[in-house]
Order: sequence, then structure tokens, then C-alpha cells
Amino acid sequence: MPFQIPRGTQDLLPGETEKWQHVEQVVRSLCGRYGYEEIRTPIFEHTELFLRGVGDTTDIVQKEMYTFEDKGGRALTLRPEGTAPVARAFVEHKLYGSPNQPVKLYYTGPMFRYERPESGRFRQFVQFGVEVLGSSDPAVDAEVIALAMHIYNELGLQHIRLVINSLGDLDSRRAHREALVRHFESRIHELCEDCQARLQTNPLRILDCKKDRGHELMATAPSILDYLNDESRAYFEKVKHYLAVLDIPFVIDSRLVRGLDYYNHTTFEIMSDLEGFGAGATLCGGGRYNGLVQEIGGPETPGIGFALSIERLLAALEAEGGELPVRRGLDCYVVAVGEQAKTEAVRLVYELRRAGLRVDQDYLGRKMKAQLKAADRLGASFVAMIGDEELESGAATVKDMASGEQMKVPFGELAHVLAKRTGREE
Repeated sequence: MPFQIPRGTQDLLPGETEKWQHVEQVVRSLCGRYGYEEIRTPIFEHTELFLRGVGDTTDIVQKEMYTFEDKGGRALTLRPEGTAPVARAFVEHKLYGSPNQPVKLYYTGPMFRYERPESGRFRQFVQFGVEVLGSSDPAVDAEVIALAMHIYNELGLQHIRLVINSLGDLDSRRAHREALVRHFESRIHELCEDCQARLQTNPLRILDCKKDRGHELMATAPSILDYLNDESRAYFEKVKHYLAVLDIPFVIDSRLVRGLDYYNHTTFEIMSDLEGFGAGATLCGGGRYNGLVQEIGGPETPGIGFALSIERLLAALEAEGGELPVRRGLDCYVVAVGEQAKTEAVRLVYELRRAGLRVDQDYLGRKMKAQLKAADRLGASFVAMIGDEELESGAATVKDMASGEQMKVPFGELAHVLAKRTGREE
């Protein structure tokens, strides 16, 4: 039986990888404009990092982590998300002592969660995210949200909606927690087993339940916005004010709590509103996590960030009928007839590539007609043909594949001429 890819994973083949490269190029460019620098953390971390950082009452920790024991008996986990590893690196490398504050970072790479595979959801998926550590300024919240929106706008997504909420500070959450327990406890048996378990450990997570989202208790649950103290309410008002200054529209959803324990104050999601894609499908989520760094052993440090799935981003783009400006074709395909011509082709192809051109040649010993067909299939803009006549004159016969025009170009000038004709001149 032939080997098959593990369930919940995917192969990205040529034709698809170019889309990923374009998205990655766009987000890296935008992060540079916003002053964010890249950080790369290991694919696996000590399990305790996620138990403490993400929260042992979350679905990620309880149900979804890929955890294993190494030969030294240490419990390790394939990273299910990016924030806790970044916070760990921030503490371990003492980035809180950097003169450049706040520390603004971005990352991209594979994450792993044992979930039921479905459209746009994989067990190995690629996440892009940013983290800002060291500032509790509401303007930073607005900047992080603006960057997320800018990414989707830059890539051409049209049907998106920003949803925000505030979870308040510790005192606000404590008061809201007590109200939630009172609201749910008499009828908690009507909800799923997960909700029943969360009543005393983390009742806020009940509002995030997908099974019981339609239950009447959810609709009538106390709103966190009614329990914000003056400081938390003022913070949220400033975030909304800055978003208005940036002309970024948003809606407020008091039941938006996100799925991780470390969030406080601002939380947000960017959703797709496209009919047929799954209206309300979350494309991006994030928020503020002022206690996370302390939780994993660092100094008191405020933080905020977001993460988005590149798979879901591309799925949303496809659903909207958007096309990314990716180019796959060659600048030139070198056709050689005869052994001496083949030797010259090998030299020319290398020279053209060193000049910055996308070039290929035949490696299957095909006839001239078959080589020309290969050039056409590969989307070559030009074909440079070399035979006995070209070797004698020292000039290739160059054909413009779009117009059919042909011209003689000396071998020594070929790189310059093709660079000029293809717009690749520096």
C-alpha cells in the first residue's frame, strides 16, 4: 500500500506555494513598515510552558496538544500557538532589558493541534502572528488591530468585519465571574459536559462553547461590559477612540472572550462576512495579555498580539474570487540542438541566472519542437535558440513568445537584452 499523508495535514505543490510566498512577502513587508522584527522559536517546547501560559482549562491544553516524552523523560509539546513561546523567549533572553521598548515582534510557522479536520482547519497549520511586549498604551492595541486589518486589505479581502470586546482587568473579571456562576449554576445540567466542568474553573469559557451557543442561557448571560470598573471602561473607550481616529469600523460583541486563559482588557476577532464561506467565520483573533509574562517567570510586562491562519486567509480569498499577483513563468527558455550547442546552453543558462533572470533548459534530450512546446508550457516569455548557425555567428536566435518576433542577439549581450525586455534591469 502506498504511503499517504497523515490526516489533517496537506502537501503544498507548485502553483499553490507561490500564493503562500506572496502572502508571506506581504505580511513581512507590512511588519517592516510598522516596526516589527521577526522572531523564530522552536517547533516544540516544554509542556509546562503551555500548561501555565495557555491555561490548563483551555481546550487546547485539555484536548488538542500533541505531547510526547523524549528519551530523557521530559514532557515536550509541539507548539499549538505562538504567543507563549514568544513570551518565553522574551523572558529567557531578557528582552525586557532592551533599550528599544516596547518590543515588537512577528513570527510565522507551523502549529499543531489535534482537532477534527474540516475545510480550512488542519492538525498542522501555518500561523502568522505579532506580539508587542512592554506597553499598556491603548494606542498599541489600536496599532495591532490596524496591522491585522491592513494585511487583509493589502491582500484584497473585501468581506471582513472587526469585532471587539473588553474583558477588563482582574477585578472586573472577578466580579463578572461571580455573576456568571450565579447565572448558570441552577441550570448548568442543561449544558454540555465541558460547560459543566468550566462552571467553577473558568465560567467565562462557557460563553465560548460551540455546542451550546444557541442555548437561551447564553443570550441572557451577564455582559462583561456591565462589570467593567472605571479604569477598565476608560481603557476600552480609548481603544475605541483610536480605532475611530484610524477610520477602522468595528462592532462590539460582549460575548467575545477568545479561547485562551491569558487574555484581559482588549480582545478582538476579524471575521469573514462572505455568504457561503461561513458567515462569521473567524479569520484572525487576538487581544491583550498583561499577566502572561509574569505567569511564566518574567517581570511584570504588559503584552498584546494577534494570530491568523494563512490557510483560512487563502480560503477566504478564494471564496471571494480574488487572485493574488503571483508570477510563475520563466523569463527565458534556452533551446539547444546538438552537443556543442548543449554545452553553450549550459554556460548561457548559468550566466543568465546570475544576471537575475528566471531561466531553464531541456534535460531530457528532446528534439527542437518538443523543447519549444516545453518552453510554452512553462510560460517562458522568450526562447533563446542555439544551433550550428548560432554557434558559428556567436549570436542566439531569440523569439518573443507573445508577439512571435525574432531577433539575433550576441551571446555576450543576451543577459542585458533579456533583462531590459523583461523589466528586470536594476
